[in-house]
Amino acid sequence: MSAAPRKEYALRLRSVPWVLGRKTLVMGILNITSDSFSDGGRFLDFDRAVEQARRLVDEGADILDVGGESTRPFSEPVDLEEELSRVIPLIRKVREFSDIPVSIDTNKAEVARQALAAGADILNDVSGFRFDEDMAEVAARSGVPVVLMHMLKTPAEMQRDPFYPSLFSEIVSFLENRIQYAVERGVRREQIIVDPGIGFGKTVDHNLRIVRNLEIFHALDRPLLLGASRKRFIGALLDRPEEEREVGTAAVNTWAVAAGAHIVRVHDVAFQKQAVSVADALRTDPGGTP
Repeated sequence: MSAAPRKEYALRLRSVPWVLGRKTLVMGILNITSDSFSDGGRFLDFDRAVEQARRLVDEGADILDVGGESTRPFSEPVDLEEELSRVIPLIRKVREFSDIPVSIDTNKAEVARQALAAGADILNDVSGFRFDEDMAEVAARSGVPVVLMHMLKTPAEMQRDPFYPSLFSEIVSFLENRIQYAVERGVRREQIIVDPGIGFGKTVDHNLRIVRNLEIFHALDRPLLLGASRKRFIGALLDRPEEEREVGTAAVNTWAVAAGAHIVRVHDVAFQKQAVSVADALRTDPGGTP
């Protein structure tokens, strides 16, 4: 297996250059929810959430992704005030002890607005700006990097017999459409990162095909994020519960690095950082060219 070329992209983070592609960045997940599929409820307590944030930073996370609403299959939306009460105090606390780039994982414009004011640096919207028409304006005004993800329908509906007449053409078309939508509303294309949405309205076969052919998404000419950590398709392949899917996750992430992914989103930073570091070394030639 040979590594696919990985283009470098120059974004702006906190008004300074942020180059993606020189190495694979590891985004550590911190879900402050009661019902996330992998760690729901574990970090709903503020002190435990702060402790986990410190752990992810100490383990070498390149980005901290903070979310206050579960988007697991069949989940229901969280009230605005509840989501704000979960994420804003934590982001403020993280800013007291670390300058790590913080991503706010939300599809609500008001949550995004307040999170960015509290110190978040990146906007990660799993709806691709579909669920809140004000989200693109928040992104445009702030000028922060934005992650746009593909999702079929909504979290409550996406796993009800997902079907695609043409899997890759539909996902690529969807992402290009959302990029264009954002750009038309003032978001700079240079600030957009794309995510094919592993597990968001996909069967086991769909997910395997996406990972196996990940380089297809380079056609969008934007940095590529993959979030496969502990997902259900890995559990289906290994017959393992969520907490025992790190080896399977590492296999997927290693393949993703070879395929040219720029960021991988993970639960266990220490474990996955090792796999990603070795995969990066394997894809880099002796002259140091990715």
